[in-house]
Amino acid sequence: MTDGMSADEPMSGVYGRTFWLAYLANSALILASSLTFRFAELVHHLGGSESTAGDIVAFGTAVAVVLRLSVSHVLDDYGTRRLWPACTLLFIAGCVTFLVLTQLSWVMYAARAAFFVGLTGMFACSMTHIQNHVPPERRTEIIGNLGSSGFVGMVLGSNLGDWILGAVNDKRTQFVILFGGAAVIGVAYLAIVILLTRDQRHTRSGGTPPAYQQLFRFWPGTVVLVAMIMGMAVTATQTFLTRYATSHHIREIGVFFTGYAISAFMFRLLVQHWSRTLGRHWMLVSGLCGQAVGHALLAFVSTSWQFIPASILCGFGHALLFPAVVSLGSGAFPKECRGAGTAIILGFTDVGSLLFAPLLGRIIVQYGFMVMYLTTSGIALTMMLIYIWIARRYPDQEADLSSRA
Repeated sequence: MTDGMSADEPMSGVYGRTFWLAYLANSALILASSLTFRFAELVHHLGGSESTAGDIVAFGTAVAVVLRLSVSHVLDDYGTRRLWPACTLLFIAGCVTFLVLTQLSWVMYAARAAFFVGLTGMFACSMTHIQNHVPPERRTEIIGNLGSSGFVGMVLGSNLGDWILGAVNDKRTQFVILFGGAAVIGVAYLAIVILLTRDQRHTRSGGTPPAYQQLFRFWPGTVVLVAMIMGMAVTATQTFLTRYATSHHIREIGVFFTGYAISAFMFRLLVQHWSRTLGRHWMLVSGLCGQAVGHALLAFVSTSWQFIPASILCGFGHALLFPAVVSLGSGAFPKECRGAGTAIILGFTDVGSLLFAPLLGRIIVQYGFMVMYLTTSGIALTMMLIYIWIARRYPDQEADLSSRA
């Protein structure tokens, strides 16, 4: 497979044209995605509850998971040049459908599925694309640095969303602007993707087995559980935090997402070499600790400024978890299956969302937001204790290679 490397761009150019175009594209994607953080608010506006929002999110995630485990090998068969634009069009279609809906129906479930399948496919294509441009020992570093672009988009998107809600009083108009804006940014993202991949060549390897067969053959190990915890954490913040803020009469959710993004961005720069010094397993332990404490603090927030310490710790957790999970998970697969491997490990974050979205929604309805966030904190803490045992017994290969260099 030669997809991802243009004729005039050598492997040594880690931070060249390809990286910065991908960085711009990923910033735009997270900006668009951040505008949709009010999805639970949209469901509530259309007459649904937190439980309904959780069910819709779970349905969209279930469709994404099924597709990942059945057809994600097509990323290796056909390359990012074809799959990346197709996923972007699905994302745009989902956003457009959100903004035209006036009542809850099966169309909302279908739109969420299209939106989420497109979004997760875009991430998988982006990560696969960038990994094909660097030597194996720098994959964790490049994944982390590319991921930092998302924090730029999160700051812009969450604060833009707050500004729109403050400037526009009509609820319906608010949602049209938010989800319509996400669709427009999706179109700009599509243009960047076409520019980024126009010189790429892809040679189909042929006979690539289905993703579920590759999963059993190249099982990534316990890291899949950490990926599921990441999915739970994303659901708890990006789906339900807006409803939590509204219930406490807190208007500015941008305070949390700005602190989260800045914290994650700064820590991502500070820890970019930890995979080769501390090791990826201990990165996971540290990241899970940050998520556990951050979610515990969220349980007691009553004013906007109290979001700040929680956001810093959650951002720290994200900064360490994402590159280590993707690197460990996709690294279990050979390079010719790297696209499917990346899609599969990211798919386990979807499995986490699938399992926890309806559960968290029902906990909120029955017991409130405090119990929900204490639950997610306890789950992250339990996984951290499990992974301490793993980190002690199984030294990380990337760290070992660095120490012997």
